[in-house]
Amino acid sequence: MAKLKQDLQQVTKQLKALTKKTESLVKAVDKLDKQKAAKKSKATTKAKPKRKKAATRKAATRKATAKKATAKKATKKTTTKKKVSTGSPANQVLKIIKRSKKGVHVSALMQKTGFGEGSVRNIVYKATKAGEIKRTGRGVYAGT
Repeated sequence: MAKLKQDLQQVTKQLKALTKKTESLVKAVDKLDKQKAAKKSKATTKAKPKRKKAATRKAATRKATAKKATAKKATKKTTTKKKVSTGSPANQVLKIIKRSKKGVHVSALMQKTGFGEGSVRNIVYKATKAGEIKRTGRGVYAGT
Protein backbone atom coordinates (compact mmCIF):
# COMPACT_ATOMS: atom_id res chain seq x y z
CA MET A 1 0.00 0.00 0.00
CA ALA A 2 2.84 2.37 0.84
CA LYS A 3 4.59 1.54 -2.42
CA LEU A 4 1.44 2.34 -4.39
CA LYS A 5 1.19 5.68 -2.62
CA GLN A 6 4.81 6.51 -3.51
CA ASP A 7 4.22 5.58 -7.14
CA LEU A 8 1.18 7.84 -7.31
CA GLN A 9 3.15 10.73 -5.82
CA GLN A 10 5.88 10.25 -8.43
CA VAL A 11 3.30 10.26 -11.20
CA THR A 12 1.76 13.49 -9.92
CA LYS A 13 5.20 15.15 -9.75
CA GLN A 14 5.94 14.08 -13.30
CA LEU A 15 2.57 15.36 -14.49
CA LYS A 16 3.19 18.74 -12.86
CA ALA A 17 6.60 18.95 -14.52
CA LEU A 18 5.07 18.11 -17.89
CA THR A 19 2.36 20.74 -17.51
CA LYS A 20 5.01 23.37 -16.74
CA LYS A 21 6.95 22.36 -19.84
CA THR A 22 3.86 22.53 -22.05
CA GLU A 23 2.95 25.96 -20.68
CA SER A 24 6.44 27.25 -21.41
CA LEU A 25 6.23 25.83 -24.94
CA VAL A 26 2.87 27.51 -25.47
CA LYS A 27 4.36 30.84 -24.39
CA ALA A 28 7.30 30.38 -26.75
CA VAL A 29 4.97 29.65 -29.66
CA ASP A 30 2.88 32.71 -28.85
CA LYS A 31 6.01 34.87 -28.90
CA LEU A 32 6.98 33.48 -32.30
CA ASP A 33 3.50 34.18 -33.67
CA LYS A 34 3.68 37.76 -32.43
CA GLN A 35 7.10 38.21 -34.03
CA LYS A 36 5.87 36.86 -37.36
CA ALA A 37 2.84 39.12 -37.23
CA ALA A 38 5.08 42.09 -36.52
CA LYS A 39 7.32 41.21 -39.48
CA LYS A 40 4.31 40.91 -41.77
CA SER A 41 2.96 44.28 -40.67
CA LYS A 42 6.38 45.85 -41.24
CA ALA A 43 6.52 44.35 -44.71
CA THR A 44 3.10 45.72 -45.61
CA THR A 45 3.97 49.17 -44.31
CA LYS A 46 7.22 49.15 -46.29
CA ALA A 47 5.38 48.23 -49.46
CA LYS A 48 2.95 51.15 -49.27
CA PRO A 49 5.52 53.94 -49.73
CA LYS A 50 6.94 52.14 -52.76
CA ARG A 51 3.56 52.32 -54.42
CA LYS A 52 3.37 56.05 -53.78
CA LYS A 53 6.80 56.56 -55.32
CA ALA A 54 5.74 54.62 -58.38
CA ALA A 55 2.68 56.82 -58.75
CA THR A 56 4.80 59.98 -58.74
CA ARG A 57 7.19 58.48 -61.29
CA LYS A 58 4.44 57.68 -63.77
CA ALA A 59 4.12 61.28 -64.93
CA ALA A 60 7.86 61.60 -65.45
CA THR A 61 8.22 58.34 -67.34
CA ARG A 62 5.30 58.86 -69.71
CA LYS A 63 7.35 61.16 -71.90
CA ALA A 64 10.23 58.69 -72.01
CA THR A 65 7.96 55.79 -72.93
CA ALA A 66 6.37 57.82 -75.71
CA LYS A 67 9.80 58.43 -77.22
CA LYS A 68 10.68 54.75 -76.93
CA ALA A 69 7.44 53.73 -78.60
CA THR A 70 8.15 55.84 -81.68
CA ALA A 71 11.60 54.31 -81.98
CA LYS A 72 10.14 50.81 -81.82
CA LYS A 73 7.64 51.54 -84.58
CA ALA A 74 10.46 52.29 -86.99
CA THR A 75 11.98 48.82 -86.64
CA LYS A 76 10.19 45.92 -88.30
CA LYS A 77 9.84 42.63 -86.57
CA THR A 78 11.05 39.58 -88.40
CA THR A 79 8.42 36.89 -88.52
CA THR A 80 9.43 33.29 -88.18
CA LYS A 81 7.46 30.50 -89.74
CA LYS A 82 5.90 28.23 -87.20
CA LYS A 83 5.94 24.50 -87.70
CA VAL A 84 2.53 23.15 -88.48
CA SER A 85 1.84 20.23 -86.22
CA THR A 86 0.51 17.21 -88.06
CA GLY A 87 -1.03 15.68 -84.99
CA SER A 88 0.43 13.32 -82.48
CA PRO A 89 3.95 11.93 -82.85
CA ALA A 90 2.51 8.50 -83.57
CA ASN A 91 0.44 9.91 -86.44
CA GLN A 92 3.51 11.62 -87.91
CA VAL A 93 5.50 8.40 -87.90
CA LEU A 94 2.61 6.36 -89.31
CA LYS A 95 2.08 8.82 -92.18
CA ILE A 96 5.73 8.57 -93.17
CA ILE A 97 5.66 4.78 -93.05
CA LYS A 98 2.41 4.47 -95.01
CA ARG A 99 3.68 6.86 -97.74
CA SER A 100 6.63 4.62 -98.56
CA LYS A 101 6.23 1.56 -100.81
CA LYS A 102 9.27 -0.45 -99.79
CA GLY A 103 9.28 0.59 -96.13
CA VAL A 104 11.22 3.01 -93.96
CA HIS A 105 14.18 2.36 -91.67
CA VAL A 106 14.04 3.59 -88.08
CA SER A 107 17.02 5.92 -88.64
CA ALA A 108 15.19 7.55 -91.57
CA LEU A 109 12.13 8.03 -89.36
CA MET A 110 14.30 9.71 -86.76
CA GLN A 111 15.72 12.12 -89.35
CA LYS A 112 12.36 12.96 -90.91
CA THR A 113 10.48 13.49 -87.65
CA GLY A 114 13.23 14.78 -85.39
CA PHE A 115 12.23 12.42 -82.59
CA GLY A 116 14.67 10.41 -80.53
CA GLU A 117 15.45 6.76 -81.09
CA GLY A 118 13.51 5.58 -78.04
CA SER A 119 10.34 7.44 -78.91
CA VAL A 120 10.39 6.23 -82.54
CA ARG A 121 10.95 2.64 -81.46
CA ASN A 122 8.08 2.86 -78.95
CA ILE A 123 5.74 4.25 -81.59
CA VAL A 124 6.73 1.55 -84.08
CA TYR A 125 6.34 -1.17 -81.46
CA LYS A 126 2.84 -0.04 -80.53
CA ALA A 127 1.82 0.29 -84.17
CA THR A 128 3.00 -3.24 -84.98
CA LYS A 129 1.10 -4.61 -82.01
CA ALA A 130 -2.01 -2.77 -83.22
CA GLY A 131 -1.52 -4.19 -86.73
CA GLU A 132 -1.17 -0.81 -88.43
CA ILE A 133 2.31 -1.54 -89.84
CA LYS A 134 4.40 -4.62 -90.58
CA ARG A 135 8.09 -5.37 -90.28
CA THR A 136 9.64 -6.04 -93.68
CA GLY A 137 13.24 -6.33 -92.54
CA ARG A 138 15.56 -5.59 -89.68
CA GLY A 139 14.57 -2.06 -88.58
CA VAL A 140 12.48 -1.53 -91.71
CA TYR A 141 8.73 -1.04 -91.46
CA ALA A 142 5.99 -0.68 -94.09
CA GLY A 143 2.29 0.04 -93.98
CA THR A 144 -0.25 -2.78 -94.14
